[in-house]
Formats: sequence, C-alpha cells, structure tokens
Amino acid sequence: MKEKNITRVTLEEARSIKGETDWERLDREGDFEGEDEDDFEVDWSKAVWVNLSEKKPMTMRVDSDILEFFKAQGKGYQTRINAVLRAYMEAQLKR
Repeated sequence: MKEKNITRVTLEEARSIKGETDWERLDREGDFEGEDEDDFEVDWSKAVWVNLSEKKPMTMRVDSDILEFFKAQGKGYQTRINAVLRAYMEAQLKR
C-alpha cells in the first residue's frame, strides 16, 4: 500500500464512520450454503507434485505487459509464471 493511500483518523472518527454492510439482507438470506468438496467431483489423476524447495532466485527481464498481465491476476504471479515456463519446458522435452 502506498503512503498516499493511507488516511489517519481518530478513534472517535473511526467509530462514527458508517459501515456499508447490508445486515438486513444477510439476516434474510441466512447461512451460506455454498459448494464444498462433497458437492462436486475432483479429478486428481493429472495432479503433479512440484518440489518447491528446488527453486533458485534469479533476475530476468520480461516485457512490461507480460509482467502486468500476471500481476493483474493477483497474488502468486511468480508461481504462475514458473508454471507457464514449466509447461513450455515439458512440451519441448516431449518433442
């Protein structure tokens, strides 16, 4: 978080800020009844174990749009870049 995005308020000001949670709607809808692992089938036959302890730090230059694409997908972008590189490597090794 950037310093310019930080706002300081007193305890009294914080307590006076109105929350945006719609408590009445939550009361009407009741408890969450979402999916759990019993609600769908999981095919683990293609799962691959990747030993994370073998990673080595490095410096690599990539195009800015590629980096922004992966970062825009959220936390874990370096892991996703590694997965793409691994998939490419494995495809080349099969050739």
